[in-house]
Amino acid sequence: MPTAPAAPARFAAHHVQLLRGAFAALAAVMITFSPDHSASVGLSVFSGFAIATGLVWGVAAWLVHPAGSRGLPIGMGALCIVAGMMGGIVPLRSVNLFFAVVIGWALATGLVEAIAGWRGLRDVRRSDGADTTDAGEHPVAPRAAARDALTVGIITVALGIGLLVVPGGYVLDYYIPDAGQTFTLTGIAIAVGIFGGYAAIIAVYLAIAGLSPRREALAPPQASAATSAPRPEEGA
Repeated sequence: MPTAPAAPARFAAHHVQLLRGAFAALAAVMITFSPDHSASVGLSVFSGFAIATGLVWGVAAWLVHPAGSRGLPIGMGALCIVAGMMGGIVPLRSVNLFFAVVIGWALATGLVEAIAGWRGLRDVRRSDGADTTDAGEHPVAPRAAARDALTVGIITVALGIGLLVVPGGYVLDYYIPDAGQTFTLTGIAIAVGIFGGYAAIIAVYLAIAGLSPRREALAPPQASAATSAPRPEEGA
């Protein structure tokens, strides 16, 4: 007799990607449409983004990843929440704190996620692309998940490296004749803008990854139909 298809998971890997992308998009919008790119605003946006992302990782550790493979989401969640809480200390918000917290977070989480993605790709190649099971319910494509982790990790590391080359004390006064006004470009404004650009890139990438058809959705139905169809009796 044909077996009933398994119920879809309430919270799966693609939901984690979509939630991470949504919080990154929110951070990008807040920075883009804010006329103030000071350290206080930058740390405020980063703090909310990091804590929300850490909570998503924490939920994913128990609802998506099976026992024995929860080290990565727990570690990523802890790093994000700690960095977000450090950025949320209002009396300590300063230019130096922004650079220290965001650079430290970007290099730490980026390296962890990139290494996890690289190891995942290596394991997939060794196993010749064998499928794993997501929370014991749905087949997933480990190659795609590892590739996404590697890509996001590399982009996050690039954020940390990019901020390292921005001088925190940089100040440039420039005059725009059409506006009839003098403006000031500072290092912290550049750094906050770079973080906003990173958040936008990550938001788009994770949204595409989360909305891409999953492996089970692409599986041809003929295989299951062929196995479940009754065989015709011989001599009929």
